[in-house]
Amino acid sequence: MAATTIPSVNLKGCEKAMPVLSMGTASYPPADFEKIKAAILEAIKVGYRHFDTAFAYGSEKPVGEAIAEAVRLGLVQSRDELFITTKLWCSFAEPTQIVPACQMSLRNLQLDYVDLYLIHWPIRLTEMVSKTPVAREVVRPLDVKGAWAAMEECQKLGLTKAIGVSNFATKTIEEILSSATIPPAVNQVELNPLWRQEKLKDFCREKGIHFTAYSPLGANNTKWGDNRILDNEVLADIAKYRGKTTAQVALRWVYEQGVSIVTKSFNKERMKENLDILDWSLSEEDVEKINQLPQRKGTTLASVLGPHDIVLELDALV
Repeated sequence: MAATTIPSVNLKGCEKAMPVLSMGTASYPPADFEKIKAAILEAIKVGYRHFDTAFAYGSEKPVGEAIAEAVRLGLVQSRDELFITTKLWCSFAEPTQIVPACQMSLRNLQLDYVDLYLIHWPIRLTEMVSKTPVAREVVRPLDVKGAWAAMEECQKLGLTKAIGVSNFATKTIEEILSSATIPPAVNQVELNPLWRQEKLKDFCREKGIHFTAYSPLGANNTKWGDNRILDNEVLADIAKYRGKTTAQVALRWVYEQGVSIVTKSFNKERMKENLDILDWSLSEEDVEKINQLPQRKGTTLASVLGPHDIVLELDALV
């Protein structure tokens, strides 16, 4: 079977188009090096060209090794055929740490540049943490303007082709925009049928910031997610009628919001299924049913770092 061709979107200020379906590499508990590397190689074979990693996932090194192996095997002609996103972890969010942190990620990935570098969360940790939740005394507010100026420096130095944010609400993005010379190209946040993010999505669209959805299936089998998408009866009924899986219905709904998607599976067949959402549509009746589903945020910063006051304040923003 031929590899799926995935549509791309043009990001503001980025010469290279970004494939709208990407392969995520966050897993809980963390997968081992060889499993991640093998999954990336398999994903390239079935058509993925965009890979989403982060320092915090511990997946940068196996992703980098998989990219090098894919070039050696001729699965891609060069690294330039791939779009690589990685993220700045909170422990390196002091402005003076950000360029060195990006350079560290590039070493992990064995790359000269990434295509997109995101601030992972709008918060700073004063030390490197090996487990979560963390103690209150290590949690600090992010110097938003200072951090963004350092992100801009990463792009000016050629370490990344584009810069953006993740888990940022309208208020924090407004703070960036008030002083930015390079606006964020992307905001990557949780988005799925049970957390539609309409206000934030509309805000980002108005500002020319592309919206990327993570946890489109609810991050089942992680400590921060659950099975509420995959076990949803409304989605399951639509899937049965259309001859699709519940996951495909949820992913198609997200795709129809005009956003890009990070979806993660290390299973070859599910990788293929997650790509099989491009050549069919939901009906108006399907969409109406989905849009009536009750809303609840799934991924919170408090679920990762702990219910500290500053963390809860960030989680309350939209």
